Amino acid sequence: MAWILLATFGQFISAIVAILDKYIVSDATAMPKPFLYAFYSCILTGGWAVIFALGYIPGLQDIGFPHLKNLQMPSLTVVALAFLAAYTFFMALVSMYSALRESEAVNVMPVIGAISALMSFGFSWLFLDSGFSLNLLWGVLVLALGTMMVAQGLPDWDATLHVFHSGLFFALHYVTMKGLFLETSFDDGFFWSRLAFVLFALSWLLVPMNLRKLKEQAKVTTRRTSILVIFTKILAGVSAFLILKATDMGDVAVVQALDGVKFVFILLITIFFAAWLPDSAAVHEPRPHEVMRRVLYVTLIMVGYFILFL
Repeated sequence: MAWILLATFGQFISAIVAILDKYIVSDATAMPKPFLYAFYSCILTGGWAVIFALGYIPGLQDIGFPHLKNLQMPSLTVVALAFLAAYTFFMALVSMYSALRESEAVNVMPVIGAISALMSFGFSWLFLDSGFSLNLLWGVLVLALGTMMVAQGLPDWDATLHVFHSGLFFALHYVTMKGLFLETSFDDGFFWSRLAFVLFALSWLLVPMNLRKLKEQAKVTTRRTSILVIFTKILAGVSAFLILKATDMGDVAVVQALDGVKFVFILLITIFFAAWLPDSAAVHEPRPHEVMRRVLYVTLIMVGYFILFL
């Protein structure tokens, strides 16, 4: 079950990314268009190629770091899956960032995570012919329920559509990645999917309107914001690598269900570092019934987490 611990560490880093993402997309002067932030997110995946350079450090390849010498020319199936992974990821990001602009992160991210976990369960059974032991099944369901309870309330109708669309496409993305790893090796799947991300994002610039939006944004984006976006996407890249490695080693539905652990980390971060976090990135709620709700969802998530190890 080492892959569960790997995914857990990935979710810890993802919690930090979620807080930074909320701050960035909530600032209209920083990143006014969710499409543009999704574009930069995909483009900066090209920087993840540095992970392959780490494979040359003695010992790291032995513990799972990819290496360039393991790459092979992709088949048509691998290329198709890589671009499908890029498309689903981009669409999921656009919807997620749109929802974050319209509603609080605490009402958006948990529902996306729960939908993605349940959809991944169904898609992996439908497309990957996955079988589940009883403890994994109960673990996924309890984690999804605990994750859903994180939300303080349902977002408005427009945000709800974005949330459902994002959860659906995140599920499709990770199931596609699992299929890609089954079709080829992890090294091949990781490399060609990252390259597909960059090429897919660049293809959007062939539309003159999108290129114009990018140029207009470049004029108003401050150096501080640019550094923050790059730093956030580097962290997102590390988190994605760990989660994808766990997906390759284990079950995609379980890895997605572990998204609930991220909200436990987010809660802990906002408790211990609330004084340093901007209001747009943290929710300060001292009412007793809210404290009880947090205790309940943390308990459910942790129960679901430990069920996975039974």
